[in-house]
Parts: sequence; C-alpha cells; structure tokens
Amino acid sequence: MNDRPPTTVDPQVPTNNDAVAPDLEVESSEVEQPESEEADSVGVEPKPDVENGEVPAGSTDAEEEAIAPTSPTDPADSPAEAEPSTTLADEDRQQLLIEADRLYLQGQYEQAEFLYRKAKEPFVAEAVQERPAAISDPTQLPPAGQVYWREAEAGRAAELYTRLMVPLELLVAEYPQFIPGHLLYAEVLAEQDKPEESLAVLERATTLYPNEPELIRARVDSLAANEHWLEASIAARQFALLNPDRPDRAEFETLADQHLEEFQDRTRSRLRGNAIANFVTGAASFVLTGNLFGPLSAVETTILMLRGESAVGESIANQATRQLELVEDEAVVAYVNELGQRLAEVSGRDDFEYEFYVVEDETLNAFALPGGKIFVNAGAILEANSEAELAGLLAHELSHAVLSHGFQLVTSGNLTANLLQFIPYGGYAANLAVLSYSRDMERQADALGTRILATSGYAADGLRNLMITLEEAEEESLPFAWLSTHPDTDERIENIETQIELNGYNRYTYEGVERHQAMQRRVEQLLLEPDEAK
Repeated sequence: MNDRPPTTVDPQVPTNNDAVAPDLEVESSEVEQPESEEADSVGVEPKPDVENGEVPAGSTDAEEEAIAPTSPTDPADSPAEAEPSTTLADEDRQQLLIEADRLYLQGQYEQAEFLYRKAKEPFVAEAVQERPAAISDPTQLPPAGQVYWREAEAGRAAELYTRLMVPLELLVAEYPQFIPGHLLYAEVLAEQDKPEESLAVLERATTLYPNEPELIRARVDSLAANEHWLEASIAARQFALLNPDRPDRAEFETLADQHLEEFQDRTRSRLRGNAIANFVTGAASFVLTGNLFGPLSAVETTILMLRGESAVGESIANQATRQLELVEDEAVVAYVNELGQRLAEVSGRDDFEYEFYVVEDETLNAFALPGGKIFVNAGAILEANSEAELAGLLAHELSHAVLSHGFQLVTSGNLTANLLQFIPYGGYAANLAVLSYSRDMERQADALGTRILATSGYAADGLRNLMITLEEAEEESLPFAWLSTHPDTDERIENIETQIELNGYNRYTYEGVERHQAMQRRVEQLLLEPDEAK
C-alpha cells in the first residue's frame, strides 16, 4: 500500500501552521542528503531532459529534495517582503516561480519566499491576519474578556441561558484565542438542542486553532453524538497524522478507528435495508448494461456493496482500466503516482489502497471512485501550470474518496439508480461522467483538499490557482469537463482564499514549475505521437 518510487523521500509534515515538528525543523539553509542510488530517476534538475521527461544523473543533493516539498516557514514568520507585481506577463511570472523553486530546493527558503511573493498577486481584499496564540487561563484575557467569562460562568451556575449566551458570543468573537470559551459555547448550544450550531462553533474554532487537542476532541465527540461517524473518524485521524509527536496521538488514532468501524457498520445496515427494499419493488430483475460493470443484477450489486467501498471502487476500477485507454509511460505514471501518494499519506484515511491512473485523453477531467481509486486525464497535466496545481486537482478528487462521497451517493436512496452515476455511456468512456455531488460535498472536498495540499508541503493555493486558470480559459470558450460539472466557481475560489488566509496556510512555498513543464512536454509527445512515444 502507498508504494512510491524508490527515490521518493517521505514528506516532512509540519505539525501546525506556525511551527514544525522538532525532528523536522530546518536548522539552517542546508538540506539533508537523501540516501538513494536512483535519485536521478525522479529527482528534480533545473534543466530536465525534454525528450524523456527524466532528470539527468548528477543533480545536487538539494535538488534531490524536490520530490518532498516542505513548508519550513510560515509566511507571517519570514522577514522577506516583496511587492507582488500585478503587471507580470505569464511567462515572466512562471520564470520567477522557477527561480523561486530552485532557491527552495537549495534550502534558501527566505530568498525563495521573496520571489514567490513577487510572482503572486494578492487575493482580492487580502489582509494579513495575525492570529493570537491559544490560551486556557482566563487571567490571560484582557479585562473585557475576563468580564465576559465571569458572566458566562455565573449564568452557567444559575442555569440561566439567557444570561450566559450574550457574553459567550462576545467572548468567542472578540477573543477567539480563549479555548474554554468555544468549548462552553458549543456545550451550551448542544444542551439547547441546537446541534448544528454547536458543531459550527467547534468547526470555526478548530479552523482557527487546528492543533488544540481539547477543541479537536470536542469536535470529534460532537460529530459522533450527531452520528456523523465518518467525519468524526477523519477529524481524529487527521489530528493524529498532523501531530505525530503528541503523547495523545494514540488516543486520537483509537477514536478514529472506533468511529470508522461505526460508520462501516451503519453503512452495512443501510445497504441491507436497501437490498430488501429493492427486492420488494422488483429491482432484483433490473440489469445494468453498457457500463463498466457489464451485466450485473441489483442483487449482485448489493452483494458487492456489502463488501464495502474499497471492494466497489476496486471492481469499477478494474473494469475501467480494461475499457479506458491509459497512459503507460513509466515517467508520467510515476509522476502522478508520486504526487498522489504524498497527498494520500496525509489524507486522514489509511484503510484504502490508493491508486492513481492517467487516462490518455487531452481534455481536463478527473474523477474519484470509492476506496481511493483516482483517474486523471493527461489533459490535466497539460492545463495545470505546476506540480502544485496538479496536486490541487488530485487533492480535491482524493478528498471525495476520503470523505466517502461517492459511496454515500450509492448507498443512499435508490441503490441501483445511484450506481448508474458512476457509469460512462457509449463512446464517451474516456470522458467519464463526474458524480452528481451536492454543493456541500464540493465545498467539503475543496476544504479538505486544500488542507491536504498545504500539509503535504505544496503551495496551498494550488487548487485555487487551477480554478483561476480554468475559469479564464472558459471565458475564452474553452470548456473543461471537470470545471463545468462543479458549480459556483467564483464562490469556491473565494472560499478557498478565505480558508488559506484564516488558517495561515503557506501559499509562498514550493510550486514545482520546471519539473512539471518537462512532464508537460513528455505528455504532449505522447498525445501527438502515441505509437512512437510508446
């Protein structure tokens, strides 16, 4: 599971947005030497071989670190300041990013950040938001905050909800760094039978302070209490993954396993109920034809579903790999797999065997099957401007799988009708239909995908920048299947920008432009002369 190219260095995952785990801290501008005998096969060189897309042997030690981008510094912590240019031509901007990537790979992070900032335009109405450090001691609050807390405690003791709600609202709004305020506010809302509002309070609090165990624990418990088992499992596992050195890591891993098992048990029960309903209504005689499954009855489909989402995804993926024209070029396949596996490692679910396939099709499209089977068209490599943008696309689709969105669609409502949403028709197999995800599902995939992207060490705005690129192309009447099936692009871009700013995700770090350009040239050759290239 999660096999990677032999020279791939494990990604260094920061434990939060303001610090790096002790064993991952960058003490100086020197980059540690990865030990590998085959570093020339997937490493990064400033001037990669255009013909074969591979990096020549003899790359420097720092350049070999290209396959494991990290975010050693938070943007707010760096003294580097650069006025972003709003007049740079695309080629000039790409060249700046290439130079920044080279500096980054040499361990010169501050100099690299200076160029990243110069190359990137600020978000609309972008403002630097300084987030105060979390506190739990009420004596550390300013006088006004202490008054709010005393009033809230007095109202709590007297069980007068009308007395404590106003000071709690003011407290969490004006002094969000005070963790007990969020916890009490969420607890009181839950006691008043307002579970969604309670969850919203904890969601905002954990967004502001994603590494506070008390907040994460409260959110996990609240999600479980409201039977959001999968979300509870993912929240717990992400905390454990992102905080590997914390003493309570094992506790959160246990919670993640427990809630995942509960989700799976509930899903099996729901599937059995659907099976009975389908049988009673005569759905057992329904046969699916002309699709990736081939002839398959509703009963056979139900049996497959009962085996779980990994079995469903594997079955569809096996059929898809036989029907679709897949890229077999080792360099291209290894490139996409390397990016995908790095993202999968910090996705929050380790019960899937993640696999990434490249479809030989020049259109930009990608889709995720249950169980972590991700298909991406070669056209996505051509349209993305960097590794970070392609990784953003993969992270979004990966998030749909991690959040079990496709499997939820299949297991809810009419089983066989929902199953059809996976299936491409006729000669359009290469341009597979994207599942009809709800608007909330898309928002969740954007949010989790952006978090995964930032955690993996790529520039956090990769998905956002890809959307900008595609939206601009759409304005020139060049429609893209992936974007057209995902509504409200402007709103989604704004949401991602807000998420990046609110969480302090680093958008001024590794982009991977030069390596990606080399792979683009290789893909262009494959698509133009497939027989000769193979």
